[in-house]
Amino acid sequence: MLVLRSSPPSPFGRKVKIAAAALGLSDRIEIVATDTMNPDDPIRALNPLGKIPALVLEDGLVLFDSRVILEYLDHLAGGGRLIPAEPAARFAALRLQALADGLMDAALLQIYEARLREPDKRSERWLESQSGKVTRALAAIEAAPPAVETTVGAIATACALGYLDLRFEGGWRATHPGLVAWLDAFRAAVPAYDKTAPH
Repeated sequence: MLVLRSSPPSPFGRKVKIAAAALGLSDRIEIVATDTMNPDDPIRALNPLGKIPALVLEDGLVLFDSRVILEYLDHLAGGGRLIPAEPAARFAALRLQALADGLMDAALLQIYEARLREPDKRSERWLESQSGKVTRALAAIEAAPPAVETTVGAIATACALGYLDLRFEGGWRATHPGLVAWLDAFRAAVPAYDKTAPH
């Protein structure tokens, strides 16, 4: 049995769960709740960076981050499903995944700034920098939305939008109707999206 160390709100952990479902591998993965802020949580021994998600393989090897885990799961399922084999489609999917992952990173950093730093020490310049990344990434994806499919790029995009819904009250929706329509179509086509939503 594979063991996924994650946390329900993590958009990167959600990527792994959706990918596993798309590949028919969910029943081979045990999900263990992980608290990255708890120094006693085993995650720091499993991943020296102390970050989630981390996938513990049956031989004890630990894979991280989500991009590596998705590539491993794709390999386990025979390859070419999450990451297309044809070069143009492959690099389009990987490029989109990098953009959506960067969006999620920038959104997470805004949350961490508000949660972990004292109010008088928060940097508005830093927050504006991260917010700008989110804004530009949304505009770029809206201009060329992916197909509704379960490639790494589309899964990452859906998880990024879901995280903005969770932590930023869906503020992106009013200015990105194309992405709203795309996410609605993704949700309808990929039941795992709703099943992995944090509660």
